[in-house]
This record gives sequence, structure tokens and C-alpha cells, in this order.
Amino acid sequence: MIISVETMLDQTQLILAFLAALAAGFINTLAGGGTLVSFPALVAMGIPPVIANMTNTIALCPGYFGGIFAQRKDFPSQRKRLYRILPISILGGIIGSLILINSKESSFQILVPYLILMASILLAVQVPLKKWLKSRENKTDSTKLVTIGGFILLFLASVYGGYFGAGVSVMVIALLGLLYDDSLTSLNVLKQAISFSINITAAIYFILFGRVEWLIVLVMSFGSVAGGLAGGKLTGKIDSNILRWFVVIIGVTISIAYFIRA
Repeated sequence: MIISVETMLDQTQLILAFLAALAAGFINTLAGGGTLVSFPALVAMGIPPVIANMTNTIALCPGYFGGIFAQRKDFPSQRKRLYRILPISILGGIIGSLILINSKESSFQILVPYLILMASILLAVQVPLKKWLKSRENKTDSTKLVTIGGFILLFLASVYGGYFGAGVSVMVIALLGLLYDDSLTSLNVLKQAISFSINITAAIYFILFGRVEWLIVLVMSFGSVAGGLAGGKLTGKIDSNILRWFVVIIGVTISIAYFIRA
């Protein structure tokens, strides 16, 4: 049986896509920032950046179901806040995805190194940010002006999430800390719901109106779920800080490579 070079290349790409999604799902479960691995991998495979971004967003969506399912019992206590925030995050996700779909490949490619670098920085400050939020628990310094500003920033973060997505959960948790005087656990429940709504909204919009590599989506979906399950089993056995800094280094290195290539 003779296998053409083109067929072998396609098979290699699918294997690489699966491994990238496997790593992304694993990283997202333990530390966050999996997109910093999976998106550059798709671009390296020769997929145009805009299409790679849409494909990556849809492919990694199944991984979010695990986090939502794990915290399902905590959502009823946050119902009022969710009803207030979800319309903002959904609208932002739609606008962000609309901007991406109408972006030229050349324009988006110019922004890619900046987006990856910003996401890497957000991931790097994740732990200090959590410590700061923890120190603010039970402090009542929320004013009406801060609340309005927080919702505006949350909307802008949702737009960014629909447009690119990497690091959006770090933005969201910081903004929730400004909006609400609550425990980090409660804020994390809201963060999961908001991040989920932004990504699902963007994914649906991309499915309806974008160009997507569907075979890669299928392969990466399995990889994302498998990586998430593997990460869940290894929670507490692997130092998430080491993994987080590993991803940060990868992200910064990739962004520098993009800057040099540009």
C-alpha cells in the first residue's frame, strides 16, 4: 500500500494537533494558559492565524465543561450575579468574535505577538493577583463608580476573550475582585461561568459565520478532553507553579520569535 507524501503530511498535522490540544487541556486544568501552546502549534502547521484562532477556540471548548461540572453545586448561590454578568460577557464575546471574523489575516498576524506576550504576562502575575484578591476578602470598599467601571472593564475583557481568549480568565478574576467582596472560591465560580460563556459564544459565532478546520477541531476536541482528564487526576501531584512558569517561558519565547520574524 502506497501512502502519498500529502496524506502523510495530513496525518502528521492531525497527530500534532491532537498532542497540542492534549497539552493545552492538561495545562488549563493545572495552571491555565493552554492556548499559548495550542494556538502557535496550529499556526506552525501552516494554518492562517485567524482560522487557527477560530479553530482553536472551538476545539478547546469541551475542556471547559469539566470545570463547570465540577463546581455545579456552587452556582445556585451565585444566580443573581450570574444573571447580571452573563449578558455582558455574552455580548462582549459576540463583538470580539465579530471583530476577529472581519479582521484581515495580515492585520491579525501583526497583533499576534503582542496578544501572546500580554497573555504570558497575565499568566505570570496570576499567583500574586490571587494573593491580592485573597487579602481583599471581606473588605467593603466597593463604590458605585468602581462597580460601573468594573462592569465596563469586564465587557472589554469579554471582547478580548471573543477575539483571542488567552489569559482572559486572569482578567476576569481580577475584575470580579473589584466588583464583589467575596471569597476567592465564590469568585472562581463566577469566573468559570463567565469564561465558559465567552468561549462558547465565540465558538458558536465562529461555527455559524467563520472558516474552521473541522477535522482538526474533531481531533483537538478529543485531545483537549483527554488532557483535562489527565490533568485532573494529577492535580496535587504536579507543582502547578512550575508548569505555569514553563508555559510563561514558552509564551514569551514564541512572542519574541514572532517579533523577530515580523
